[in-house]
Amino acid sequence: MMHSVILDSYENRAINVRTSELQTQMVILANHLITYNYLSDPSSEVINAELDMLANLYDGRVIVVDENLKIVKDTYEISTGKTIISDEVVSCLKQGSAATTSNYDQKNGYIEMTIPILASQAVSGDNVNSVSTDVEEIIKGVVLISVSTDTIRTTLSVLSRRAMTIEIIMVILIFIFALISSHYMVKPFDRITTAINDVKAGYTDQPVTGPNYLETEHVINAFNQLLKRMKVLDDSRQEFVSNVSHELKTPITSMKVLADSLLAQEDVPNEVYRDFMTDIAAEIDREDKIINDLLALVRMDKKATDLNITAVDIEQMTEIILKRLRPIARKRNIEIILESKRKITAEIDEVKMSLVIMNLVENAIKYNKENGWIKVVLDADHQFFTVDVIDSGIGIPEESINHIYERFYRVDKSRSREIGGTGLGLAIARNAVLMHRGAIKVSSVLGEGTTFTIKVPLTYVTNN
Repeated sequence: MMHSVILDSYENRAINVRTSELQTQMVILANHLITYNYLSDPSSEVINAELDMLANLYDGRVIVVDENLKIVKDTYEISTGKTIISDEVVSCLKQGSAATTSNYDQKNGYIEMTIPILASQAVSGDNVNSVSTDVEEIIKGVVLISVSTDTIRTTLSVLSRRAMTIEIIMVILIFIFALISSHYMVKPFDRITTAINDVKAGYTDQPVTGPNYLETEHVINAFNQLLKRMKVLDDSRQEFVSNVSHELKTPITSMKVLADSLLAQEDVPNEVYRDFMTDIAAEIDREDKIINDLLALVRMDKKATDLNITAVDIEQMTEIILKRLRPIARKRNIEIILESKRKITAEIDEVKMSLVIMNLVENAIKYNKENGWIKVVLDADHQFFTVDVIDSGIGIPEESINHIYERFYRVDKSRSREIGGTGLGLAIARNAVLMHRGAIKVSSVLGEGTTFTIKVPLTYVTNN
């Protein structure tokens, strides 16, 4: 692009300079033609020599035409005495200096120009008594010149070859500079790659360090953040496996102890046998609940899980859930109140959203006080609907707020085992809300109660 722009610029400049020179020479020549009365007597050796010199100087052709379109002089000696019919010549005879033309034929390589031959003539004023006179220019003929631009084209060719040589040298130098620069620039990335490979191979789990270049700093920071996240996930996985093992082993251990106690005794009374079997059945139910909760959690963890989205009346769905839970709440004389501020219809998976509300209300019952209360408040705006589950329970310590969604986490382990909690309910509820692209928040005051708020879009939007 630079090559083309520079050569075009030079060509335009050279043509403009040549045209300006020609115009000056032609004006002088036209004046000489009038001075020597050449149009009437073309035998002037001075003018003929000047015309031939001008034609030879610019390697071109000069034609002198009188006002009758007759060719008075042709430096090529081809058309002298003939009549010329040309738009440029005719226009120049009619309009004078206003019709001076200059054309550049790039394809054939020549410049063509027409200049009028003007003679001055005195004209008397309009007033009869006036002695003043005006000067008027009369068109006596036209000078037509056509000159070659071969010298300009030759110069362009030379410049093009030189520019090409310089460009090739520049490309070679840039290529060499790029090779040397890339060698030094890639070195830090090679060190980072080696460090990452060491982490991948398991030789180390320490954060990657390297030169503090701007380019490498972003890569190192991104990888170290990923490494940190992987450590957190790995620690969470190990803790989860440990918790699962412990939770599943505890009921089995209890059943083993109860069964061994029965086997160790002879002639066990029916009442004792029944008590032991009742405890074993309770442990089996507990084991079954843990397994079912784990399966539900695993199904929700799968990103490919499809939601069965339908338009659901939220108030009606919530009323059905609370109707099932009120008998359990009455055993502890806990009152459950539903408050709906407006009619709400949302696109949700009814089964999973029912599981969310059921888990929150069940927890509110389990961790409530005797003769307490639970209020479920439904509300919506133009974009989201909210469900607030407010209770008068024991509350959650501030240091435990950030851990309540962790699997198998219990604020009070002894109380949770006593009332049969698995520590998975809130994890399941949170996953279900996230699957709906919603959010869940909690606020609690220890000893006064807890409020869970879920916020879910009224219209479900897929990833596509």
